[in-house]
Amino acid sequence: LGSDAKGRGVDRERSESRPQYGAPSSPARGLPRSPPVLRRRTPLAAPCHWRHNPRMSHPIYDAAVTKIDGTEGDLNDIQGKVALIVNVASQCGFTPQYKGLQELHDRFKDQGFAVLGFPCNQFGAQEPGSNEEISNFCTSRFDVKFPMYGKIEVNGGGTHPLYAHLKSEAPGVLGSKAIKWNFTKFLVDKDGKVIDRFASATSPDAIAPKVEALLR
Repeated sequence: LGSDAKGRGVDRERSESRPQYGAPSSPARGLPRSPPVLRRRTPLAAPCHWRHNPRMSHPIYDAAVTKIDGTEGDLNDIQGKVALIVNVASQCGFTPQYKGLQELHDRFKDQGFAVLGFPCNQFGAQEPGSNEEISNFCTSRFDVKFPMYGKIEVNGGGTHPLYAHLKSEAPGVLGSKAIKWNFTKFLVDKDGKVIDRFASATSPDAIAPKVEALLR
């Protein structure tokens, strides 16, 4: 062969022997191919809901309460339900809201909803009676059948732990936590999360669409 042909042959051998960058390298002949390296995705943390771990305490469900008949207990019976928690009074301008609260309770109770009433005498001393007197008043005047509890304080040093939690989770206007008056309302979802806070003047009927949305 001429010198040009020999040169071209040598160049071709050199070219073929160079590693081809960017191309996958072949395993050495006779050796097993290494298995591909699989990268695991880090799983996203599941949202933590109290009802998924009943060993955890919950500031609403585990709150120690006294029913209006004197029975001691907690609020575990509303676990998994939507609830509207209201501080009520018998001699207030908003007392007629008892009627609307009972209607709201009746409308959605079979779907997993409950109104909870907590009498309080801290606003204008408009709930001066005993628990028995309050119960008789609510039953005779408004045929109240939703759960009622014994008198509590919702502001100040004697604030009931339930209300301390509600106010912390849903402050009022300008971030104020204090309850302003009777018939302030807190809406709680099925997982015990405080969803919204409503002023005294907000009628129970106006809250119905939000209740219905949480029940879906």
